[in-house]
Amino acid sequence: MATTTQEILDKATSLGKLVAEHPAVEKYRQAQRAVASDPDAGRLMSEFNRQLEALARAEQMGTGITDAQRNQLESLQGQIISHIKIKALNMAQVDFIDLLRKVTAEIHRPLAGDLGQAGGQTPAGPTGPRLSTI
Repeated sequence: MATTTQEILDKATSLGKLVAEHPAVEKYRQAQRAVASDPDAGRLMSEFNRQLEALARAEQMGTGITDAQRNQLESLQGQIISHIKIKALNMAQVDFIDLLRKVTAEIHRPLAGDLGQAGGQTPAGPTGPRLSTI
């Protein structure tokens, strides 16, 4: 019996609920709240984003990036990297993304053999459609 789209979506909803209960997700949420509630962290992130946008505009217009702009961006990066709450957010984000990567890999595992095999033999290299994650 073939699986229906609705059955897959129902299982995906269940999987989403399980993932949401994982400690890495809660740690990530707490780190996000900590950064959001810290005025200094918010200021650093906003200023960094403003600088990136200004540099992107300058690059698009062909005016180039000045040494002063580059130095200011590097200074902001240093402050962001050393900010304890932002550092905790980055570490929590790595754990969260790793969890999602592992889940996605497990979803793809059964498909890889079916889509990648020709005549029951494993091909020497990647052929046919490949599934990828964003």
